[in-house]
Amino acid sequence: MELNVSVAPSWRVFTAWISGALMLSLAAAGVALAPTSAHAIGVAVPLGTADSFAVLGGQSVTNTGPTTITGDVGVFPGTSITGLTPVMVNGAIHQTDAVAAQAQSDLTTAYNNAAGQASDVTLTSPGDLVGQTLAPGVYTAASSINLSGTLTLDAHGNPNAVFIFQIGSTLQTASASRVLLINGAQPCNVYWQVGSSATLGTNSTFVGNILALTSISVTTGATIDGRALARNGSVTLDTNVITRATCAAGSTTGGITAGATGGLIAGATGGTTAGATGGLIGGTTGGTGGLIGGTGLVGGTGLIGGVVAGTTAGTTAGTTAGTTAGTSGGATAGGAGGQCQDQCSPCQDQCSPCQNLCDKCQDQCKQCDHTCGTCDQGCGAHQSDARSLAKS
Repeated sequence: MELNVSVAPSWRVFTAWISGALMLSLAAAGVALAPTSAHAIGVAVPLGTADSFAVLGGQSVTNTGPTTITGDVGVFPGTSITGLTPVMVNGAIHQTDAVAAQAQSDLTTAYNNAAGQASDVTLTSPGDLVGQTLAPGVYTAASSINLSGTLTLDAHGNPNAVFIFQIGSTLQTASASRVLLINGAQPCNVYWQVGSSATLGTNSTFVGNILALTSISVTTGATIDGRALARNGSVTLDTNVITRATCAAGSTTGGITAGATGGLIAGATGGTTAGATGGLIGGTTGGTGGLIGGTGLVGGTGLIGGVVAGTTAGTTAGTTAGTTAGTSGGATAGGAGGQCQDQCSPCQDQCSPCQNLCDKCQDQCKQCDHTCGTCDQGCGAHQSDARSLAKS
């Protein structure tokens, strides 16, 4: 049996139609696709093998009191780690070994990367960051920086936002001072490149990765959500809690990028490609059913949800509606005609005089022989022809 179903418009026409519908949808949602400003916002500093370390010293690591460390501890080229027992460290201790040596090498690379990024803002130095709320970017101080109270870092809803502080000489925080993260900011994306040494005051709450050229002193009761990594000098601890900062799952390419890109691409591509390809190509015998499956583009308007809200709703609505509608409409309607024709060819050959009564051959590929038997019995005037064909 041959079905005379014309394959719809050309791809060029179809693509133009899709593009027009996409732009109208975006316009209706009030989404402006404008380029970002040429702002030299920093990028995450690659820590290499130093990433697994919470504490790394060049000369020594010294602790007093019941410090708790989550992450590796190491020293190189120095040889001294004192006051820390394995029970205090939720990680490995690397004392002048190859792992510590490589971590120090990678720390040097990371330090230079942080120091070399283009500056967005020049800080007054010597200066105090107390009371400020800062957006993502690269902040540069020619000499020392202090923190006597609270510093707030605001990611503006972007979990991938990066904050880099390039400090010419010393970093010093006062007792009970703190770094506060809001609106999605993550400790893993905060970097303090310190040109000499850093000192954190008693009972202070510090956030971010300290990359110090010389030494780091973490005084009594201070906590770090990040890392204390010293290139040439010592790291001195006293009854501290230090937790190696890790980014939340999916944030590296996630958040706004995943929401917008995933929503736009999954919605548009999932709806358009799955709908068009599954509907038009796969559905040659699906005919109208396949093409209507292609209107999974309507499901693809979930891309508006992805662009505007940047959430799973955009991706899910676009992908599910587009893929399901396109695949089901095209693959189901077209698949029956594609796969079943090959499997039912003996049935078609035997029942050729009775094609009008053998519709089940198209729908029930596994029952071709029985369907042809039924066709044989119901052929009426063609009964003898069907029987003779069945015997041949």
